[in-house]
Amino acid sequence: MSEPANLFAQQEANRRRSRWLVIGFIAFFAWLGFGGDWILSLGTEYAKPGEYRHLFPWFGLVMTTTAAGLTWHAWRKGASQVLWATGARELDRPQTPDEKQLVNVVEEMAIAAGIPRPKIYVVPDKDPNAFATGRDPQSAVIAVTEGLLRVCDRDELQAVIGHEMGHIKNLDMQLMTLLASLVGTVAIMSDGLGRMIRSGRPLSGGGSRNRKGNPFLMVALALWILSWVLAPMITRLLALGVSRKREYLADAMSAQFTRNPLALARALEKIEREHAPTPAIKQSCAHLCIADPLGRAMTAREGWLADALATHPPMVMRVSRLKAMAYQEIKHREREAKLTVAS
Repeated sequence: MSEPANLFAQQEANRRRSRWLVIGFIAFFAWLGFGGDWILSLGTEYAKPGEYRHLFPWFGLVMTTTAAGLTWHAWRKGASQVLWATGARELDRPQTPDEKQLVNVVEEMAIAAGIPRPKIYVVPDKDPNAFATGRDPQSAVIAVTEGLLRVCDRDELQAVIGHEMGHIKNLDMQLMTLLASLVGTVAIMSDGLGRMIRSGRPLSGGGSRNRKGNPFLMVALALWILSWVLAPMITRLLALGVSRKREYLADAMSAQFTRNPLALARALEKIEREHAPTPAIKQSCAHLCIADPLGRAMTAREGWLADALATHPPMVMRVSRLKAMAYQEIKHREREAKLTVAS
């Protein structure tokens, strides 16, 4: 398959995953809502006259409508939420040499990637990191930390920006931005239910006899509560899996745009050597970044546990792949030079 065909296939796959993510998010909250209605209906079935009996599925309608509204808001405003959460400032008037160099590099990489120049933001954090966010290439944003500008030379910065351009061109950032917003939403709503459960409020007074005598109701109630408890973990693991699978491809696209895979390898090694996490970037946005902003302890390891819990592939694996690309490029040039001399 040709390179453009591969790119279009990747973009369509990301669009499809985004649609399924939206459908799954709304369906999950519909289950929480209508499932809660059903459980509450069973729990109040034998309510005494004058006591509350749940008949109308108001909880399900409210939850489904809320989920649809939150998804629409995440789609439209997800990038703004991410930038607000990180405290990033737009770089519309570069002042320092580092800022002017950043603008120049972003313009170069946008031309190399064949996409409109994204807006540029700077995150006030000393830890080197970067991420891309937005709905599509026309609304895309690239954000870098002050620490990245400090530790990277021009070639390394260009390689990092090329990596983020790869996410934009593949529409990775569309799916990942949507996930970032929905992960935070699920966590907030789960916390709210947790407070309700801890309050110990019963379903009703008259339905207590039915609840104690109906094991089916108790099982359904336990599954419903478990869904709320596990929701943040499931969405978080989903975000981690999405991020890990796309980092290798974005690394390869950076090497393609810059023709210098060793520059990204050096940049990743510098980022890895920084021991401090990135305080400005929260957990819900960690999968957006070029490196784990929560600390590098997990991504420095290999194995099934790291694969399940890390936001990114092991950095040593990414660096080794980039060095292998550079080696292949050198051997290719040597063969071409020999053919030229022989002819």
